[in-house]
Amino acid sequence: MSISTNKRKSLPFLVYVLAMGTFLMGTSEFVVAGLLPDIASDLAIGISEAGLLVTAFAIGMIATPLIAVAVLKMPERTTLLLALAVYSAGHIVVALTDDLSIVLVARFVTALATGAFWSIAASVASRVAGPDASARAIGLVLSGGILATVIGVPLGSVAGQLVGWRGPFWILAVLAVLASVPIARFVPGGRSSSTVIPLRSQLASIATARLWVVMTACVLISTAVMSTYSFIAPLLTERSGLSAGLLPVGLAVFGVGAVTGTLYSGRFADRAPYATALTGGVIVVIALGLLSVFSSFAAPSIALLALAGMAGLGTNPVLMSMAVRFAEGAPTLATSLCTSMFNLGTAVGTWVTAQAISGYGPAAIPVVGALFAVLLLAPLATLVIMDRARRGIHGASASKQSVTRDEVPVC
Repeated sequence: MSISTNKRKSLPFLVYVLAMGTFLMGTSEFVVAGLLPDIASDLAIGISEAGLLVTAFAIGMIATPLIAVAVLKMPERTTLLLALAVYSAGHIVVALTDDLSIVLVARFVTALATGAFWSIAASVASRVAGPDASARAIGLVLSGGILATVIGVPLGSVAGQLVGWRGPFWILAVLAVLASVPIARFVPGGRSSSTVIPLRSQLASIATARLWVVMTACVLISTAVMSTYSFIAPLLTERSGLSAGLLPVGLAVFGVGAVTGTLYSGRFADRAPYATALTGGVIVVIALGLLSVFSSFAAPSIALLALAGMAGLGTNPVLMSMAVRFAEGAPTLATSLCTSMFNLGTAVGTWVTAQAISGYGPAAIPVVGALFAVLLLAPLATLVIMDRARRGIHGASASKQSVTRDEVPVC
């Protein structure tokens, strides 16, 4: 009965504040895609050169664990506020300069701040929500970034059309300053319990087989889903025959599916994390497999993309919650590793998909995603096997306690 009560308990307000911050961060990461032609024209460069703004940001996000280690001894509130300050300054620099090299450096530094905010926000949300609602809290924080693809990016594109491509950067800079007010007000001062643990001990905490199986799953879930999403425009317009005017509908449907999965997967994951993650992986395989067959039809393609987004991105908070619990004493380092692995997966997946498109056309997009999804089942199944082995080692008493609940031991 108490478990049921906890499930209905509202999340702390701070979790929603942190989700607002990740919404800004997510908007910054993806908004450039809708502004590339305007940026290229204004800076007198080619589209491929303008695309380096995306590459620079991705490289910065991959470096997230290094930033997490660098700020390990800083209070979390200070780190979050500093990240917002750097984020705001980076956007102002981009809005003021015409030099591509300076723009790229600013994007890279902004990504470092984004990664730091993202990982610490997830760690703080997990802690303030408590173990029974950890995955749900992380899911809400992550959904802020995913919601950016549904609301923030389209609005940024509209703003760019109205006031020029620099306008969205000014807007994001101002919003970051405004977001620092509730962060300063509601995030507790001082260090978290993890920041007083020596770095050597924290590194030892992440040197576990279970954690790196989770990291492998983080890479593969991102390669499967984001490699497909990144090329959703040519898939729907060139392969499925959807008119360009209806493309935003396809994007919105995918976004709704992704946000729904991220928000609600935590409700299942807090009770049965392994089953939830494995089920999500199986659904992604099925959805992208069917998409490979029916990609020449617009309606089923959009529906299957939404299903893949819901199951795939809904698995992210589950994996991150596992990482936090497996890396006892190093939650911030664990979440930063997850952020890095998600971005590594996106980089690898999009590169492989781009090569496949050059050889086989848009029809190859869901095929590549489906193949990566099949590979994803290996680490997810391994986690299930490792969990059952641990239960056996803990003896009959522990086995009886956990037989009705597929639950991660709370570290």
